Amino acid sequence: MENNKELQFKTNLNCGGCVSKIQSDMDNAAGICHWNVDTANDDKILTVKSEGITEDEVIAIVKSKGFRAEPLAQK
Repeated sequence: MENNKELQFKTNLNCGGCVSKIQSDMDNAAGICHWNVDTANDDKILTVKSEGITEDEVIAIVKSKGFRAEPLAQK
């Protein structure tokens, strides 16, 4: 199993306020070494550098805060 990979998601995290609502959970999630949201991109891309966390676990964190995230096709 590949532990260190980059996961990307299309989200509806439109601004810094939205991002701040998921920040604590993302910062404290086991298996994430770095993450960020490109709110300037039309698709509001969430990028997660994974150290073991799965796509489903990231989606669950985002959904728990009232937002949506869908995986982008990996290249």
